[in-house]
Order: sequence, then structure tokens, then C-alpha cells
Amino acid sequence: MTTTHPIQQRMALTVQGTVQGVGFRPFVYQLAIALGLTGGVRNTPQGVMIDVEGCEDALQQFARLLQRELPPPAAIAALTQQTLPLQGFDHFEIWLSERAGAAAAHILPDLAPCPACLQDVLDPHNRRYRYPFTSCTHCGPRFSIITALPYDRPRTTMAGFELCPACAAEYSHPRDRRFHAQPNACPRCGPRLEFWPTGEPAATAPLEQAIAALRQGHIVALKGLGGFQLLADAQNGAAVERLRQRKQRPDKPLALMYATLAQVRRDCEVSEAAAHLLTAAPAPIVLVPKRAGQSVLAAAIAPHTTHLGVMLPTTPLHHLLLRQYGSPLVATSGNRSGEPLCTDSPEAHRQLGAIADGFLVHNRPIQRPVDDSVVQIVQGQPQILRHARGYAPQAIPLAPGENADQRILALGAHLKSAIALSLGTQVVLSQHIGDLETAQAIARLEHTVTDWLTLYRCQPTAITCDLHPDYGSTRLGQSLAQRWQIPLIAVQHHYAHGLAAMAEHRLAAPVLAVAWDGAGYGLDQTIWGGEFLQITEQGFERLAYLRPFALPGGDRCSREPRRTAIALLYGCYGDRAFAMTDLAPIQAFLAPQRKVLRQMLTGGFNSPMTSSMGRLFDGVAALIGLPQRVSFEGQAAIALEGLAAEYSTPKGYPFAVSVTRPAEIDWRPVVRAVVCDRRDGVASDIIAARFHRTLVEMVGAIARRTGLTQVVLTGGCFQNRILSEQVIQHLRDRGFVPYWHQRVPPNDGGLAVGQVLAALRHLSLSRG
Repeated sequence: MTTTHPIQQRMALTVQGTVQGVGFRPFVYQLAIALGLTGGVRNTPQGVMIDVEGCEDALQQFARLLQRELPPPAAIAALTQQTLPLQGFDHFEIWLSERAGAAAAHILPDLAPCPACLQDVLDPHNRRYRYPFTSCTHCGPRFSIITALPYDRPRTTMAGFELCPACAAEYSHPRDRRFHAQPNACPRCGPRLEFWPTGEPAATAPLEQAIAALRQGHIVALKGLGGFQLLADAQNGAAVERLRQRKQRPDKPLALMYATLAQVRRDCEVSEAAAHLLTAAPAPIVLVPKRAGQSVLAAAIAPHTTHLGVMLPTTPLHHLLLRQYGSPLVATSGNRSGEPLCTDSPEAHRQLGAIADGFLVHNRPIQRPVDDSVVQIVQGQPQILRHARGYAPQAIPLAPGENADQRILALGAHLKSAIALSLGTQVVLSQHIGDLETAQAIARLEHTVTDWLTLYRCQPTAITCDLHPDYGSTRLGQSLAQRWQIPLIAVQHHYAHGLAAMAEHRLAAPVLAVAWDGAGYGLDQTIWGGEFLQITEQGFERLAYLRPFALPGGDRCSREPRRTAIALLYGCYGDRAFAMTDLAPIQAFLAPQRKVLRQMLTGGFNSPMTSSMGRLFDGVAALIGLPQRVSFEGQAAIALEGLAAEYSTPKGYPFAVSVTRPAEIDWRPVVRAVVCDRRDGVASDIIAARFHRTLVEMVGAIARRTGLTQVVLTGGCFQNRILSEQVIQHLRDRGFVPYWHQRVPPNDGGLAVGQVLAALRHLSLSRG
């Protein structure tokens, strides 16, 4: 009897996606061994390459299980396979990484400790007991420590820490969860903590000394995973006030860190969706409603807001600190107001020395700054507001045929700066960089560009930026384009917002983009911000906009809502507005100041025109007595949203829409009605709720006119949860299909994604 042996075949697979630093190669190794396959697997700058030989059935099962049984948090974005001549492999192994070629591999974001590592840290019998730098292939630092692709220990900031025999054994054993865990370390061979209470490091017990300092009401600067945080006791009002004064942050809410979800529930209303976010691997700051009733938290943490920004520990160090401390801590970004996040100890001592009373630091270098992400829940779905630790970098697939050969560098806008880079069939969005208000912030933007181009081994074929000529990002784009002799493509702000939303949801034109924000440079060289755009396959058309009004003092209006309120009153009542001394914005100015404002408005001096919905929010907030001056962007609008949350009404205010194309939406009936309600003693929460409802009806009215079914809600105003949820429901009830930002921020932090798409469209049209 003759025995027939199965015919042997060889298959090569290239896997792209989140497949490096997540235990993917050990998973491949164990799967191949279980199926009796031979060959090998290696990391490359493009992803993971697998070369296997075996019988046909086993190879097919391998390809099937490879995609079905991935280890968390791995994800496959693309998989290609081909049949090759037999090589004659006699076993399966994990090969050394390959460094050649342009980088296209997904880089895994930094992740909070997994349950297994946390158990190691809390187990007195484990050799990593209380070790604050414990991690494995399922958790820990990634993006913040990688220096080059492919992701291997010599190309991380852990390269200087030589593995001890025990850690080396874990690192080299394919069946261990720390196999090729690049940050792997233990107390014998890994990074160490120090506490600097003054000018010299404390001799012993750094964590305990930091905790003692916090109990005494001191402010501690902690070197975290992607940069420094400033910590203070959240129940110590004097400490929180001192932190605000030293950081020059008088009003903006401060984030809190809790040891456990149960502690969060004592102070906040935590939905199932919010609980899932808080305990997920990215561990972002989540905006959750405050619990009604008496609170032990310091009143200055989040004044005049209905929500708190809370998070759970993001590293083993934070777990140890919070569990031992026993109550929540303020955990805010470690930077001076308007300046970039600090990442190394000498820099932190220089920048934060006047703020912090002590420094809890370690000697693991941070390759790039990564702030804490901020997320809220809209319609039961997460919406990223600050794209950073846990989510960045993020790869967004491009539609087929989107000029895969181009390498577009997008520089974003001026506020909430972030960059993006097109790599083949995807665009990669960077971490949050910050507002470009200082020379240091612009230098950080330029450094980020250099870092990204080095990391991804990429030379751009074109640069894209905002249309505004005076943004720091625009000026950098001009400089780089001239240096590299490549095209610079300026993109209208709200068009980029709309395209960013389309990219996230993979929408095809035509789409109605409702793009509402504070300011964006318009095609007519005025300030846009209350826009309805029809995005076509080749560009966009402005279908409707908010009736323009003046901004007396220009940019000063963003810091003084009272100025915008007076401009709105002037637009409704003319000179009579200045005699309406019963209204808060008029009272907020002295008579000589009102005279100057009147001259500015009547003469058009230093009073640019705008269609900004963000400024309309500010003006209405000031009209009903909310802050006349603000210290951070969106403060007045947040206060107005908070009031609206306390009252629900189906009735909005009247408004008018012209029959022209583009249509002009007249806000004057709204303002007149608000003034009447204010004078009639109508409660501020009712006015705020009616104003929100009016905006909902505006969206519905324009959507009905256009006949477009797909509607995207984009721009900073759609960070307003009440506005977003009401608009979404209103559109759905009328047969439209609304889309809102979830993974890409609705604010300018997501703008670079849209800029990439606009540049690709431009290049495609210019070639055609």
C-alpha cells in the first residue's frame, strides 16, 4: 500500500495594521507551530512579513485563524499573500527584523497597564511587586518611546537598559507574554524613580516622599508616560487654588485621577459607555456629569461646569500612587500656560520650578511628548476631543485611488495643533501638540514635523496648510515648501473640517457639511465660522452662512464676549444699543469705553466682519449675564451649554433665511428675542435652552433646502454635546443621515486629516 503525502506549498503574507509591539509575532509563531508549519516571521518598516510552508489545508487554516484570533490590541488593516517556490524550511522561527524600505507600519499608541501586569505589580510574591515600570506586549509605552521602525528594543528609549537574565529569558521565549516586549524591565535592570523635593534627590522611598508632599498640600510634578503632569490633592481647596495661580490658569477645568471606578462613581454619574471608556486600554480623560449634592472635591476644580474630566491610573506608577494616596488627585498637563508639555527632567525643573514644590521623576527617556487624551460621550458613542495618549498615532484609511503615490504633510491650523501625513492608502494623524501662541509652541510643531518624517522615513511630495496667512503653521509650511522645493497647498478651514469628517466615516460626495466654529479664514478674506458647505467630488460650494457681524477689536472678542454682545446689539438696534444700560454687556464697559466701541462699529475701524457661530455663542452668553471676559477658548459657550442642560424645551427663537444662493441666516430675530426674554425676567437656563433649539432648527431648515441626505457635523461648536445630540436626532427624525466626529476631533485637532484629502484632490485635478 502506497502512502500519499500532502503536497507542500509555500505562502508569503504581508500584514499591515497594529501588528508591532502587541504580541503579534509570538501569536504567529504559536499558530504556525500548532498547525505544523515551517518558515518564519519578522517585523519590517512596512508591517509584519510571514513566510510559511506546509500542506494546503494547514496554510488555509493558518490564513483564516490569523485574522480571526488576533491577540488584543492587534488589528489587521491590510493583508496580502502570494504563493512562492518551496524553500525547504525545517522549522518555524522568529527572524531578526528588517530595516530596509519606507515605513508604513502602524505604531501602537501607549496603553494603560493590562490586568496581568497590574496583578504582577500588586502581588507581594512577584518579582515586579510595586515596580512602577511593569509592562508586557499587551500594555505599556509604545509611541512615546519608539525612535525608529521596525519596533524593536534597540530602536526605543529602552535601548540603554540592559536586560537582566530573568527579563532576558522572558524576552526571548515565544510563549511568554513578554516575548519581545520592548519596554520589558524589572527592579534589577529597568528605570528607577527619584523624588526631588528641592535641589537634590531624596535618598530613599521616592514614591512615599511624593505622597507625603501631596498630603501637606504641595504641588508635585510627575514624569509620566508621555510627559509631565502637575498633581495636587483634589480635596484641598488651598492647594488647587495655588496650582491655578502658579500655572496662570484661573478658570479652565482641571482633570482628576482616581484610583478606581468605584471612587469615580462617588463624585460622578458614570454611564455604561463612560465606564467602558475609563477602564479601556487607552485610559483617556472622560467627561462625565457631576453627581448632584454635596461634594468633598475642591470647588475650584471645575467651576461653572456640569461635567468633570476624570481618568483612572494610566501607568503602574499612577496605580501605586493613587491606591496609596486613597483619594483623587488633580492631574493636569505639566506645562506653563501657553507653552508645550515638558518631557525631560532638566526642562521640567526650568519650566515648572515656579509651579511645583517637588518632582517625582524617572530615568526612562521620553522620545516625544504625548498629553492625556480627552473624550466625551455623544449619542452613546465616544468622541475624541483631544487626540493624544492611548489613541495617537491613528491611521485613517483613504478611499481607493486617492493618489497612493503622494506623500502629503499637513500642518493643521493655529489652535489645538496636530499634523497628519499620508502614507500610501492611509493618512496618519499625530498626537495633540497644542496652541501655537508662543515661539516655544511653534518650535515644538517644527520638531514634531522632523520627528515624524524621520520616524516614517518619508520625504513629502507636497505640504498643505490653512488658508490663513498669519498662522504659525502656515508660515512654517511656506518655509518648508521653499526649502524642499515642493508645492504648498493652502486649504480653506471649513472645507478641511468637512473633509476630515468624510474621511473618518469614509463618505463619498456629495455631502452637506455643517461647519461651525470660532474662526476660519474665508475665500472672501473675511472670518467664516457659521458655514453650510456642499462638498462635491471636486471641491465645495458655500450654500448658506450666518449673517456677518462686526468684531470690535478683532481677536479681543474671543477673550471678551461682551464686545461681541455689543456688536450683536448694534446690529439689531443701531446707536440705541449703547443706551440699553440694563443689559450686562453694556454695564461691563465704562461710558468712555462705550464711546470708543461705538466709533469702531460705526466707522468699521478694527472691526472685521465674521459669520462665526462660535462668536454668536459668546455674544448670547454675555447677553444673559454669563462671563463678560474669559480666560480660555470656549469658556462662555461651555457655560451656556451648562445652563441649557438644566432645561428642556421644544420651542426655539425665530430666525430668517434669505432666498439667495448662498443663503444668509439672519440671527437678529434671535438676539431681539433673547433681549426681550431677559428683560421679561425669563430664567437664563430657559433662554440658553431656547437658543440651542434655535440652532437645531437652523440646521434642519438648511438641510431641507439642499436635498442632500448625508450631513456631517464638524467644527469646534460641535464639541457641544447638547447641540450635537439634538441636531443628530432632529435630522434623523426628518430622514437625513447625520454623521459626527468620533475618532477624529471635531475641533482643529482633526483639521490636518481634511487638509490631506483636500491636497490629494487638488493634485488629482491638476494632473487631470
